[in-house]
Amino acid sequence: MAANIPNVVEDVDVATLAIPDDMRSSRSSLTMAWWGVCSALFYIFLAATLAINFGTQNTIIGMLLSVVAYGLINSVLTRYAIKTGLSVSLFSRILFGKVGALLATLIFFLTAIYYAVFEGSVIAVAANKVIPNLSYEWACVLVVLYSVPLVFGSVQHWLDKLNGFLLPFYIFGLLLAVVMTVGTYGYSNDWLSFEPQGGAASYGWISVFIAYMGVWILMMFTFDFARFGAKQDTEYHARINFGMPFYVMTFLINGLVGIFLITSGQLATVSETGVVDQLIVVLGGGLALLFVWVTQTRINSANFYLATVNMQAFFEKLLGVSLKKWMWAILVGVVVLVMMRSTDVFSYILTALNYQGIFVTAWVGVALTHILSKRYDQLFDGALPYHSNQVPNFNPCGLAAWFIGSGMGLLMTLTGIGAAYAPVATFLFSVGVYYGMLQIAHREWFATVE
Repeated sequence: MAANIPNVVEDVDVATLAIPDDMRSSRSSLTMAWWGVCSALFYIFLAATLAINFGTQNTIIGMLLSVVAYGLINSVLTRYAIKTGLSVSLFSRILFGKVGALLATLIFFLTAIYYAVFEGSVIAVAANKVIPNLSYEWACVLVVLYSVPLVFGSVQHWLDKLNGFLLPFYIFGLLLAVVMTVGTYGYSNDWLSFEPQGGAASYGWISVFIAYMGVWILMMFTFDFARFGAKQDTEYHARINFGMPFYVMTFLINGLVGIFLITSGQLATVSETGVVDQLIVVLGGGLALLFVWVTQTRINSANFYLATVNMQAFFEKLLGVSLKKWMWAILVGVVVLVMMRSTDVFSYILTALNYQGIFVTAWVGVALTHILSKRYDQLFDGALPYHSNQVPNFNPCGLAAWFIGSGMGLLMTLTGIGAAYAPVATFLFSVGVYYGMLQIAHREWFATVE
């Protein structure tokens, strides 16, 4: 996100203060930085797995609905983030109070770390497969050693250049993977009508849509990136950069490629590294490793950045620890390395993300309801108290909605009763409770200042 931004922006400002109008990113800069998020192999894995379980047609319908839902929700979040300059951490103070906001920030940076571990592990696995003399453990070390310095700079001065440079390689790699798959297996339209053994469920697209709700952490990602947008570019960012076109690329295009790769290879199941194996088959080891490195480095630049600034915000408020951002980046790298080298990394990370995703979905419900409601503005006449000395420790309005919504989702997941619909129930309960609480809310629930 390199923009024409003064060099006086301090790391602490990015983590703990709203971004002022004169320190925003240019349109092209923010676009290049944000679109690094679209290239994770995770999206290819997800679509391929869903197609194996629910069929291609159900998966495509679910992806299209997800594109619309993500585009609409993020257009609202984007406009608000640009208008206020607030981060997820700062906005959560308004919603939940100082202590409640710490939990939101904790969940955010842990989730970003887990995704960094997931995506980094994919690179390490690919490197180990292509270069047998390079052990997985040492591949993990190399991945972390080059990833950490990527966030020593800032969103405004580095990430856009990195992702802009890698973007053509990513697009070319996707196209080459499709071409080489056709060259290896031939082409047939059968991949478009692929169904699991026994046939596809009539309403399998609902399950696909709900599966994509598990990636609603991208709403938080959007918020923390969008706040760097210039106000004159609000409509562009809301409609294009963070809107449906981005998710057409992220979910639909990546998803179609994933489905094509896996079904053309006639795999009955998809493992976390199954797509990597297919890429090695059709591209050859060297090109496959290069493509994996490009895709995962682009997304991990965002993962490491968001993990770093939110960890910084969390510990600064919790313990009063004030360190430079590069120090927090090194700490994130250490945590990522330890987790990457653990056994069965994919299994425990996906389990953790499943449960944390419930809290993220509830956060989105509360945030969306707050932004769309006029009640808060009526209480404060357009003012926006968010500083530590302006908000209470606990906000009963937001916390009630967040915990009731999350509690419902956790209950359904743990008991298995309606577990498949837990994300939907979580979202609806958080929206309903927050809306109801807003109607009886008092000023002192949100702020300690007059």
